[in-house]
Parts: sequence; C-alpha cells; structure tokens
Amino acid sequence: MKPTDFANHLTEFLSVYLPSQKNVSKNTIYSYRDTFKLLLKYCRDIQTIPVERITVSLLTSDLITGFLQWLETERGCCISTRNQRLAAIHSFFHYLQGEEPSGLYHFQKVMSIPIKKASKTTVAHLTPDAIKLLLEQPDKHTLRGRRDLTLLSVLYDTGARVQELIDIRVEDVILDSPSVVILHGKGNKNPSFKSFHNHAGFAQVLAEAFDQVGRYPDQAGGYTGKHWSTGFSNYFGGGAFGR
Repeated sequence: MKPTDFANHLTEFLSVYLPSQKNVSKNTIYSYRDTFKLLLKYCRDIQTIPVERITVSLLTSDLITGFLQWLETERGCCISTRNQRLAAIHSFFHYLQGEEPSGLYHFQKVMSIPIKKASKTTVAHLTPDAIKLLLEQPDKHTLRGRRDLTLLSVLYDTGARVQELIDIRVEDVILDSPSVVILHGKGNKNPSFKSFHNHAGFAQVLAEAFDQVGRYPDQAGGYTGKHWSTGFSNYFGGGAFGR
C-alpha cells in the first residue's frame, strides 16, 4: 500500500522538522507525538477512518474541532490540555503550508481554530505544619523511603517542575557547602542552579541513598555504578524515574 500524504508529512514533521530545523526539546516532540496518537485514535474509533487511509484533505477544520470536543467530553481533558493539543496541530499545519502551498486555504482554516479561554484557578499551597507532616511520612529506614524523602525535599527547597526533578542526574548534585542542584529547564533553556536550605540533612540523605544503590564518586569527580547518571531511580526495576 502506498503511504498517504499525511503519513509522509507527519513522519517528516516529527522526525526531521521539529528536532533538526526547529531544534525543539525532546519533551515537546513527545507531546506532539502524543497529540497525533490521540488524533489517529479519534479518526479510527469515532470517525471510522482507517489509519492507513487518513489523508491531509480529510483533516478538515470540522474534524479537528470535533477532535477537540472529544478530548474534553469523552476523555475528560481540561481546557489547558485541549489547548496544548491544538497548539501541536497548529504547528503541524503551519509546517504544511511550506510543503503543500496548494492547500493553503484548507490549512489556514485549521490554523484559525482559536485557543479556548480558560478560567485561572487560585494556586493552592501547604502550610508549614502541613509540609512538616508530609516530610515525616517516608520511612527513613528503607531505601525507597529515603528516595521519597529526597524527592519531596528537592521539590520543597528548589520549586522544581516535575520534569526538572526527574531529569536530575547524579552529577547535577553538588554536596559541598552550600549544596546545590543543577536543574535542566523546560525546552532548551540554560540550566539553573538551586541551593538547599538544609544542607546537612539533605547531603546525609542523598549520600546514604547513593551508597545503597552503588553510586560512588570516582576520582574524576563523576559517579560509577548502576544507573549512575540517573538521580532518582524507579523502585521497580531500578530504571530512570518517570512521571
């Protein structure tokens, strides 16, 4: 079966255009990929269009609008998630304008689908007593408990995003006084350096965790051992910690 124009363009968009020409982060590419996985599912299951028969001409503004509505009503996505998916689709159709100029009118109709306005919610916060109670929950006598305590401590002390937290590598942590962690920001932003208020307590917990899993500082200043570059390991299997 001959590949469709949609298959060709989507492959080129995800594997060449985004990483090579736009130089976007791998997480952005993963997010865009997930958007199109959902779009393919919608076309197959709701619109009864086989994936191998989806063409660019079938992806009308009406179909995309229906897809966005399906995300909200059937999958329970919030408005911000809906807007994130739409941004990925806008980017793809913006790319198509340069690849298939004959479809400009069709592409621009899709690109004109507006971002939906969402109400801003008040950011909730924990009291000092609540933070203290939360930090007392992990069992410090187990490796898993010390890992969880370290995770919570890093989040509390640095204000790191979830992705920044799980991207921390062992070599990003400096235990000298003052102790510092290097956070790799969203996208291709320069790394930021965050210091810890409770240096002694954090250093002790982290050093014990490294010792338990066999990650030891070597003479060159790096670390050796299983998954040495992963700051936080998954308890089940020992691989990289995920969201």
